[in-house]
Amino acid sequence: MALYDRSSPADSMARGLGWFSIGLGAAELVAGRSLARWMGMEDKSALIRAYGLREITAGVGLLALGDPKPWIWGRVAGDAVDIATLASAVGDDNPRAGNARIALGAVMAATALDLVCAAKLHQEETAAWSPPPDYGDRSGFARPVDAMRGTASDAPIGDDMRTPKILQFQPAGQSQASSQPSRAF
Repeated sequence: MALYDRSSPADSMARGLGWFSIGLGAAELVAGRSLARWMGMEDKSALIRAYGLREITAGVGLLALGDPKPWIWGRVAGDAVDIATLASAVGDDNPRAGNARIALGAVMAATALDLVCAAKLHQEETAAWSPPPDYGDRSGFARPVDAMRGTASDAPIGDDMRTPKILQFQPAGQSQASSQPSRAF
């Protein structure tokens, strides 16, 4: 079973797109006829509702299942179908072609986000599976350890690097002997 980093930026983006899919799908299911009328595609209201069901399925898959990559690619495929459907409505014979163009632009923007998210998810997967570099043969020293032994003992230490002698605090007027606490047992 593969483990997925559910806190990565790409996965957060995928979850955001999942919530967007659920919201858009619910709107297409509930208001499919109104959306179809707004875009001048009255004969395609059942198709828009079916697209809404597809969006909800993709959103649930993005939110609930482990690997979001297949669901993101499902969104990209669905976007391609949406673009093809909307492209048929932007012709001059549609009195509401301007609205269909707005919807087409929104779907193209969502497609761009889906593609960016898919690329980031694949990039994270590639980075996660590459083995970490092996530094087992390194000591951290410029030369072998035996050659470095004793080199710091003959290095000059500047006055600003020397630690001053720390004097024990003694209250004024007391000597060393009287500053020792007495025990009364």
